[in-house]
Amino acid sequence: MRRIVKSWILLMLVLVACTTETKKTKQVEMDTEVDFDLEGIQERGKLKVATDYNSTNYFIYKGRPMGYQLELLEEFCNNLGIKLEVKVSNDVHDNIAYLKSGKIDLIAQNLTVTRERSKEIQFTEPHTYSRQVLVQRKHEKKDSAKAKIRFNHLIRNQLDLAGKTIYVQKGSSYVTRLRHLADEIGDSINIVEIPDYEAEQLIGLVAEGEIAYTICDENLAKVNLNYYKNIDVETAISFPQKIAWGVRKNSPDLLHVVNNWLVRFRKTTKYRLIYKKYFENRRSTHIVDSGFNSIKGGLVSKFDDIIKRESATIDWDWRLIAALIYQESRFLPEIKSWAGAQGLMQLMPETAKRFGVHDITSPQENIRGGIQFLKWLDSRLALRIDDPEERLKFILASYNVGLGHVLDAMRLAEKNGKNPKVWEDNVDFYLLNKSKPIYFNDPVVQFGYCRGEEPYLYVTEILDRYEHYKNLME
Repeated sequence: MRRIVKSWILLMLVLVACTTETKKTKQVEMDTEVDFDLEGIQERGKLKVATDYNSTNYFIYKGRPMGYQLELLEEFCNNLGIKLEVKVSNDVHDNIAYLKSGKIDLIAQNLTVTRERSKEIQFTEPHTYSRQVLVQRKHEKKDSAKAKIRFNHLIRNQLDLAGKTIYVQKGSSYVTRLRHLADEIGDSINIVEIPDYEAEQLIGLVAEGEIAYTICDENLAKVNLNYYKNIDVETAISFPQKIAWGVRKNSPDLLHVVNNWLVRFRKTTKYRLIYKKYFENRRSTHIVDSGFNSIKGGLVSKFDDIIKRESATIDWDWRLIAALIYQESRFLPEIKSWAGAQGLMQLMPETAKRFGVHDITSPQENIRGGIQFLKWLDSRLALRIDDPEERLKFILASYNVGLGHVLDAMRLAEKNGKNPKVWEDNVDFYLLNKSKPIYFNDPVVQFGYCRGEEPYLYVTEILDRYEHYKNLME
């Protein structure tokens, strides 16, 4: 039965590879290349980036967005003083189309710098270097005489790739390299391009025995040695190559700023720590092996089922509630704040009592009470703010700091000619600055002083985390 299942999977892979048009691989509509550079990005206040989803570049572990590319992007955006918006796509061709059409400003993947790609995009300074290697499965054979296990049939000479079938990510630089290698060895290599499968997924298929060979960058291949003990990655098929980001050809200012930052940042201790965390530290293996990883187990926390069930009572996306709970307690049900708030959603005792929570440390009761509190805040703010997406920001701020302070900030906004029903650049400014006497002493203020930086960042961080959860969690 297992052999039949394996054969079926392999057949499906080949069929997918040979299909000229599938739902997810339809040609991305290519608009005329936009003229949008650093000045426009800074005016917008946001850098739009596409990156790929795997165990090193971008993933979620125990509710926390992580990844080599994500950490580099966050450092770069912090340096520019702008926000980061991440789009997930493992298809390089699609990402180039998105870049040209202005849907993104930068491709932040492990892009191998090639002459062919340079015709379409500009490469930044390399953020690392790597070579391409063959990923193959070790064939175990027991040597009874010496009571040892030997591994036979491993390809070490590139000439031995003649006639072999190698599965690679569709549109990747591995395809180009294999074509050149076929010319170099003067023989054919059967290259099967698989859409929708990232290099790391293909490594998994090699380890499972579903396919014989794939190609991968060496640094990623070595990471996967921690997860698959039966693969071999010692056979190089290329010289060391530059790995970089990509920008539009008509974005010279952005390219200049990225290059200057990368050259400086790669010399820092912080960069070395980031690189080591994702590519060299064997102790990080548990991050991917954990069930609380978007790559493997697909769980944000062990309370996901409760969160999903209770979120339905308020008709909110469970991932939004999970992002809030992470902000409040990091999913630790026994945690207690200095002010006396307790549990996953950090309920104050009086709030818990008001919403019928008898055991404040019970995950289910605490989450149910917290959602009842959110529902109550929603009912009060719905009388003032019609737009549900806009109202959400006011609800989150009120959950953190109290409805009274948020209403004060709305009154201050209205008094100063701002829109009291819009959060960003309107009400958020007055809540942020409500710690200043000029604002908390204003006659329209009823609840006095407020350390406004905390609720201001609270709203921003939850919504940012929610976007990451939407990117990576079903």
